[in-house]
Amino acid sequence: MRVAISLVLLAILVAVGVFAYEGLTLPGAAMPGQGYAAMAIGIMFSVIIGVGLMALLFYSSRRGYDEPPKLKSREDRQR
Repeated sequence: MRVAISLVLLAILVAVGVFAYEGLTLPGAAMPGQGYAAMAIGIMFSVIIGVGLMALLFYSSRRGYDEPPKLKSREDRQR
């Protein structure tokens, strides 16, 4: 089963690589400067969101927010 899944994922990776190569080598009009600017803004936004979410993940892990809940006994509630 693992081998079949690995082969399917490898086939998808190869197909994406071929598609990307074909798309980059097609002759035609070059992308305008606005396209490059939009792509750069999208990449920067994606990186900022990714870094922010990873920072929140590490923060919550360090502060103990990811720990399972613990029931307090009656003695703990009276303190």
